Amino acid sequence: MLKNRTALVTGSTSGIGLGIAEALARQGANIILNGLGPADEIEELRKRISQEWGVAVRYNGADIAKPNAIEAMIDKAVAEFGVVDILVNNAGIQHVAPIEEFPVEKWDAIIAINLSASFHTIRLALPGMKRRRWGRVINIASAHALVASPFKSAYVAAKHGIAGLTKTVALEAAESGITVNAICPGYVLTPLVEKQIPDTAKARGITIEQVVNDVLLAAQPTKQFVTVAQVASLAAYLASDEAASITGAILPIDGGWTAH
Repeated sequence: MLKNRTALVTGSTSGIGLGIAEALARQGANIILNGLGPADEIEELRKRISQEWGVAVRYNGADIAKPNAIEAMIDKAVAEFGVVDILVNNAGIQHVAPIEEFPVEKWDAIIAINLSASFHTIRLALPGMKRRRWGRVINIASAHALVASPFKSAYVAAKHGIAGLTKTVALEAAESGITVNAICPGYVLTPLVEKQIPDTAKARGITIEQVVNDVLLAAQPTKQFVTVAQVASLAAYLASDEAASITGAILPIDGGWTAH
């Protein structure tokens, strides 16, 4: 149980992040949501999670592409809850294009949100975890932290960077009661993946159906999408005391993709 713990989950207003936030709330953690969406829908989400699991749920709309906004978000969380016990770096964006056509602004945005934001959240949350001698950092990477795919240069570079960041911070924090791990999902049918399907079809010159069957699911020997619930369950376990000896791990949950 995670009663009296506080979890900050970036990119948690939909998809994998929302699933993780709900899984942690189910275990008794207070939750700080972060992400995009209509204000009324986010407020309904906040209320529902709080009422369903009897935990405090707050929302912070910080733009995590901006270090100053991240710092303000962490400061506010600490002011209200005392510490961020569990940090889940989940927010991510994607763009699919051949590298010679890859827009520079898209590269910069993907690196900022998918990689640099995790550096900033970790550096700011870690001191409080060290003072409490307990903490969990869970980085949501991707199978693309371990293998590459064409037309995703920025995303693959960022996710490989997350793997290295995870291992480094795990070593630095190993004697402080803090674990740092990365979960590497294969293809999960989230809004992010759904949005990239047409772009991938265009980049490869194939149909949307061919993208799903011959590109996405072809990578996963199970021929099935990974589910949000499966990723969220692994995150909840990594946040538990039972997982205290798991740190520095890069954990695929990809239907066998990276077993090739």
